[in-house]
Amino acid sequence: MQSSARAIISAVGRGAELLTDVDYHLADTVAEKEKIYNLRYRAYLREGAVKESADARVTDQYDELPNAWTFGVYLHGELCSSVRISVLTSEWRQSTSADVFPEILLPRLDRGEVMIDPTRFVADPDQVKRVPELLPYLTTRLAYMACEHFNADLGLAIVRPEHQAFYRRVFLHETIAEPRLVPGLTKPFGLMAADFPTFRKKVFERYPIMRSTAFERRMLFGRSAQRQAPQQPLRVPDAAHA
Repeated sequence: MQSSARAIISAVGRGAELLTDVDYHLADTVAEKEKIYNLRYRAYLREGAVKESADARVTDQYDELPNAWTFGVYLHGELCSSVRISVLTSEWRQSTSADVFPEILLPRLDRGEVMIDPTRFVADPDQVKRVPELLPYLTTRLAYMACEHFNADLGLAIVRPEHQAFYRRVFLHETIAEPRLVPGLTKPFGLMAADFPTFRKKVFERYPIMRSTAFERRMLFGRSAQRQAPQQPLRVPDAAHA
């Protein structure tokens, strides 16, 4: 446990330096999307989460929804990881987690809560060896930026059982549903969540790498109105965390 804590502290310090070499890019073109779909396949295949297939790609019906943003994370110009950010509201109700755990999430959407659902979190199996501690933070940072931008009530995480302790310790998530099979994958995933307004300040104090500017968030999530998910009334953030 102590060595793990030291690794986390070291990773956060190195991550702040590497942010200048990181590019978060929204996949818009067919070529960009295909590269990410191929990356998903290689990452899932390496960990035994999918079966071999001739087309060597992983995609689903959520990738093209108007409430979904699929990002590639580029380190020194090379694609190293990816995550899909889905925004759930009373109007936008489709995502992996909402469909796999409907009885947990839909009643909360009915009450007007806003949720960020990051899924398809994958890292290049070869490049991750260069920065094994960093990619989780550099990639997960997109989910925190989305929580800020869309004024989320809840940050979700669909997590394999063996990884839940990490999310609980580092990101202060709690398990809200036991593992279930996700369509297209061979391993079960549980649902975890964190109350973003409650834990926001604590996480940002512990891991400054998760902070972002309003300009950075607008550049990533402020696309055209017809593709923009509805937002909650604005909360005024702490100036230090803007």
